Amino acid sequence: MSASNTATPLQAVSQAVASPLTRAAIFLVVKINAGPENLDTVRSFFTDLSGIVRAVDFRYIEGGLSCVMGIGSDAWDLLFGTPRPAELHPFREIRAGSRQAVATPGDLLFHIRAKRMDLCFELAMQIMERLGSAVTAVDEVHGFRYFDDRDLLGFVDGTENPRGDEAANAVFIREEDPTFAGGSYVIVQKYLHNVSAWDQLSTEAQEKIIGRKKLSDIELDDSVKPTSAHSALTTIVENGEEKKILRDNMPFGRAGQAEFGTYFIGYSRSPRTIEQMLENMFIGRPPGNYDRLLDFSQALTGNLFFVPTTSFLDAVGEDTTSAVSESTSAEPKSPVSENDGSLHIGSLKGDLSRE
Repeated sequence: MSASNTATPLQAVSQAVASPLTRAAIFLVVKINAGPENLDTVRSFFTDLSGIVRAVDFRYIEGGLSCVMGIGSDAWDLLFGTPRPAELHPFREIRAGSRQAVATPGDLLFHIRAKRMDLCFELAMQIMERLGSAVTAVDEVHGFRYFDDRDLLGFVDGTENPRGDEAANAVFIREEDPTFAGGSYVIVQKYLHNVSAWDQLSTEAQEKIIGRKKLSDIELDDSVKPTSAHSALTTIVENGEEKKILRDNMPFGRAGQAEFGTYFIGYSRSPRTIEQMLENMFIGRPPGNYDRLLDFSQALTGNLFFVPTTSFLDAVGEDTTSAVSESTSAEPKSPVSENDGSLHIGSLKGDLSRE
């Protein structure tokens, strides 16, 4: 693909990372199968993704359908080589005693969201049909909102999510990596919970582990909140400023199999923020003062992906180097208004109210 000859450079449009939270989601992770023909298929798919999302979205335009696609470190090297995002690397496994944040296979992530699961499922089917034998699915989770945005342990999840401009500033790369400005990083983990053991705890004991009141969701005062509380260990402060991430966690499960879980997904302009949270949780701050929630929860997967701009994906072709330069020739667009008629393919939307 040749570089644009227009006098005015195009602005990079971010993927719909900060779209409003929805009632349903599918988290789909795939591996790219070996062979140059499969890499060609995946590159070709990148340019088609926006159109596939628009086609499914148009069947129910009030459904709030969106899809964010991330690319893993090994896959980036195979697909594009250099330049590469400055902080993209394989997920860093953490081991501390019996606690383990595992690293698992995964080249591409599809985070599909909508008000209705049928829209999510239809888009997932269309994506897999288009990719065909070029990929193999390694993990697929269907998530749902649980009552008033609670996890299956009974606590509200995502209370501290940033909103509006604060969300955009937290998740989108800026001047620190100008070639990939407007992109983001995302870390995903699938946790299973021992709900039976958790339910044997008193509500007060549960609240001290989480760091919040169970019913009201009000954070416990520092005078009574343990330093090992989940909310304490996942608060990251640098140079007097709290570093925010954007979570869109979803409960999932199979009641007949006694499977109760949370799919963690966190977006950030730097993976270091989430990695520090995980180190605090699994190793402890200081070491040994770990997150007691892990006594009841086990991480089954772990992946880090880079989320390129929609402009980058739309520009991918046989000449992948020019796609990088063409899609990043200017700063990303400013946040769009909530009522702009966007199909949520690429925007900096920051209203995180549930639909």
